[in-house]
Amino acid sequence: MKWQEICTHYPQRWLLVEAIKAHSEASKRILEQLAVVGTFSDSVTALKSYQQLHHEAPERELYVFHTSRETLDVTERRWLGIRGAQ
Repeated sequence: MKWQEICTHYPQRWLLVEAIKAHSEASKRILEQLAVVGTFSDSVTALKSYQQLHHEAPERELYVFHTSRETLDVTERRWLGIRGAQ
């Protein structure tokens, strides 16, 4: 589903969504197709669900959003690893 369709189906809800089709463009993640994994009335529960699923399947592209957002603006961050002493 597209974000506008999701907002219509789930008004004023916190959602855990998975990117089904997405690409990167100018340091932004463009989320073309999304699947709703869970709906929540509060952000704390939504984030706990995200953490659990991310721990079980870190390869999945999961996000938590509130449907009050008209558009999705996801900025990509490059993570710098920290090396331990050898």
